Amino acid sequence: MAVCFHTSSPSSSCSSAPSSSFSRSCPQRSPFSLRKRKLCPSDSLLPHHRPRAAARGFRIRSSYGHPLSALSLQNGSSGSSPEKGPVDFKLEDGRPPGSGPRSDEPTISITIVGASGDLAKKKIFPALFALFYENCLPEHFTIFGYSRSKMTDEELRNSISGTLTCRVDSRDNCGDKMEEFLRRCFYHPGQYGSDENFSELDEKLREKEGGRLSHRLFYLSIPPNIFVDVVRCASLCASSPTGWTRVIVEKPFGRDSKSSGELTRSLKQYLSEDQIFRIDHYLGKELVENLSVLRFSNLVFEPLWSRQYIRNVQLIFSEDFGTEGRGGYFDSYGIIRDIMQNHLLQILALFAMEPPVSLDAEDIRNEKVKVLRSMKNLQLDDVVVGQYKGHSKGGRAYPAYIDDPTVPKNSLTPTFAAAALFIDNARWDGVPFLMKAGKALHSRRAEIRVQFRHVPGNLYKRSFGTDLDKATNELVIRVQPDEAIYLKVNNKIPGLTMRLDSSRLNLLYSAKYTREIPDAYERLLLDAIEGERRLFIRSDELDAAWALFTPLLKELEEKKIAPELYPYGSRGPVGAHYLAAKYGVRWGDISSEN
Repeated sequence: MAVCFHTSSPSSSCSSAPSSSFSRSCPQRSPFSLRKRKLCPSDSLLPHHRPRAAARGFRIRSSYGHPLSALSLQNGSSGSSPEKGPVDFKLEDGRPPGSGPRSDEPTISITIVGASGDLAKKKIFPALFALFYENCLPEHFTIFGYSRSKMTDEELRNSISGTLTCRVDSRDNCGDKMEEFLRRCFYHPGQYGSDENFSELDEKLREKEGGRLSHRLFYLSIPPNIFVDVVRCASLCASSPTGWTRVIVEKPFGRDSKSSGELTRSLKQYLSEDQIFRIDHYLGKELVENLSVLRFSNLVFEPLWSRQYIRNVQLIFSEDFGTEGRGGYFDSYGIIRDIMQNHLLQILALFAMEPPVSLDAEDIRNEKVKVLRSMKNLQLDDVVVGQYKGHSKGGRAYPAYIDDPTVPKNSLTPTFAAAALFIDNARWDGVPFLMKAGKALHSRRAEIRVQFRHVPGNLYKRSFGTDLDKATNELVIRVQPDEAIYLKVNNKIPGLTMRLDSSRLNLLYSAKYTREIPDAYERLLLDAIEGERRLFIRSDELDAAWALFTPLLKELEEKKIAPELYPYGSRGPVGAHYLAAKYGVRWGDISSEN
């Protein structure tokens, strides 16, 4: 039977699988596209794997530009000079013609579990096509959709073809590339907990792999309550017989510390930690990727990155639409679990971490965990929750959250939350990290706003009046939409009088860079294929995040805290402004400049 996913020791009954690497590379792209790199899945995924010797004279690099743990490629040639004299004709790697694929020639099989769902059709398949379009997938690859729906290969191709776009460039061969990609896509129907169905999938995968060195990636685009069933079946019946096997797990990773811990323990019955790729797509967004570059490669910012110069940091997420279409799912989780505990907290950890020893994934994740473990317990007095109500504007009626037929009429689930968090270490002691997230607000945005302290003894304070916030220097990193980085500075308005103005030093990505920014799923899928774990969440990191929010969530639910109502399309609950004022802060996204 195929090698199982987890390993406990070199003496484990699981057979050792040789490692390998891919030899195709992405072409050179714009600075904010996926960087040029050679694909190389990590050779050190399983504890008992042994990296092979380098077969070519270059090093493999990840999306961060540093070497991956696997440093070799395989091409099967010895590197010796050809023999002199007449010899039989052979292929480049020494095989006779017609001998079929080499046993060490790598291929990858990507199985999307839950292929009939919206996430698969709208994000995962398009991301894989974009990687194929840019030649970032290996020469030999196969994509399988797996779900309970009865569907043929052709029906799957028809269902996803409308979501594939050639958004990278306007190239003449786009249609040809799309047809070639769709020919690599297949479908297998089956139950999520059926060993028999996964054994059938395994047979199809083996047929497509054709005796090559096979690697398998499973993407779980399914509800979390069936994660373990799928992993068990895939482990026992459909893991790779010769190469690595990895699993991408979508959030939510539990509802609290207890359920998250149980999920992790259950998954680790079948997977090693290095095989689990917990995906948070916000970590793949270009401006989040640029956070550490901005800080650690610019001398002007690193000395300012502390309590001495920063007055507060704001992490803001807002959507200008409600939960239409997914109210039933959302009501069981709420905005804190859906956005704050993962997306915003991950950004906070990246922003506040100490300089890592290196750009290695584990060094970066170690520093993030330190930040999360240094955070003070969240107090109910430092949290505001809200829920949007119906509102009429411009002759149009907007529904309340509880108007959704899938939401209970007495639901107390918050659609808005704001919180003040503090990091108890020398760098950030006393600096409020204000976090807010909400649906059905006045605008759609995700951004980080760094407000610096007021200038001591400011000679020009009279020109700004009593409102010193107007003179506050502010660094804004706009994650979406209209990606940008800008710094607010004070300057004199040209003229004979002394009039001051606050202006922006602005880097608007759409103006600076002509090519479109790749979707976050493209980067994360490519990193998972390469074995690069920097942008994925480690289990102890997840434990620390839940330890911070679980007591607050428990208190909100036990005390049945009623959320403050706010009109659909407004700026949110009034309580959020009082929370900011409590720490002498004004929310930057609703200031006069906007």
